[in-house]
Amino acid sequence: MSRSSVQGVVTSGYIGATLIGIDVSNEVVLKMKNCASISVLMLWLVIVGSTPFPTSGQQWVLPRTPHGQPDLQGNWTNATLTPFERREGQEPVLTPNEVAVIETRQVERRQVGSAASDPTRPPPAITGQLGASYNEIYYDRGDQVARVNGEPRASLLTRPYNGRRPALTPDGDRRRREMADFNSQFGEFDNPENRPLVERCVMFSHRAGPPMIPNGMYNKNYTIVQGSDYVMIHAEMAHDTRIVRLGEPKPLADHIRPWMGDSWGRWDGNTLVVETTNIHPGQEFRGLLPSGDLKVMERFTRVDEETIHYEFTIEDPTTYTEPWGGEIPFKRFDQLLYEFSCHEGNYAIANVL
Repeated sequence: MSRSSVQGVVTSGYIGATLIGIDVSNEVVLKMKNCASISVLMLWLVIVGSTPFPTSGQQWVLPRTPHGQPDLQGNWTNATLTPFERREGQEPVLTPNEVAVIETRQVERRQVGSAASDPTRPPPAITGQLGASYNEIYYDRGDQVARVNGEPRASLLTRPYNGRRPALTPDGDRRRREMADFNSQFGEFDNPENRPLVERCVMFSHRAGPPMIPNGMYNKNYTIVQGSDYVMIHAEMAHDTRIVRLGEPKPLADHIRPWMGDSWGRWDGNTLVVETTNIHPGQEFRGLLPSGDLKVMERFTRVDEETIHYEFTIEDPTTYTEPWGGEIPFKRFDQLLYEFSCHEGNYAIANVL
């Protein structure tokens, strides 16, 4: 489910107090308010005087961990209205008018979807398939397009230039057809093994990565924790945690292929470079299962207080005719991440079988 936050709002210049059962004159109340006003003002002046606000022209300083590494820690989100791929022939950067249309449409969709249902509406028609999924109140698609280097992007994919995945190799196309033929032998709802990993709460593959691609639903949130020798990346949905080992790579044996693969990281200046191989053969990504040759390169660069620039490249010469990849801004997320209890109260599998 999507989240909501509670924020404190200062609505006046004094602290008001409600006195219950006590008869207090207006003069006393006024004096109390004035005293409170002065106290708040003095406290505010102390805070302002001791807070290092950046002055005009002051440069942002990259924070570092106690180990001297660039600090990527905290909660982040990659929620965006920018699609994964571009339309055929579409330019890579959106015009101001296109941005306005996309972002305004999302505001309107949220307003319409969050409106109360009409209690006098008639029952739906009994023909066809009835929709009984989430309504708009559950979704958290984001409210802006992705901006990289100030450019509003038309797609998260940037390589190849057309912003679309490259063609499959003959072997990649053969494996795609074999997968489709194999699945066609069974009814979609014959047994739980035929249901997707997401529905079985096993793996939300492209949420946790690699690469880490925003989903079209909700909870596109991550926590990053750093140590001297490890980096942990926890995805809120569903319960996936990646451990990136730092230092000289000691790859796993070829036959050991865990969920999310085997990740090793190193620092290239201020950028964390992560190389992942040995990805689980059942970890489907965009409709294809990975080959044993799949390698994912990721680059994490803190560019300001609110943003990590995330870049990924996929190399799988057995499956694709060329490498491909993209860029996604991760924005600071000033809320908590919660346990995604995917199985708790989840009757999806039982109901569809």
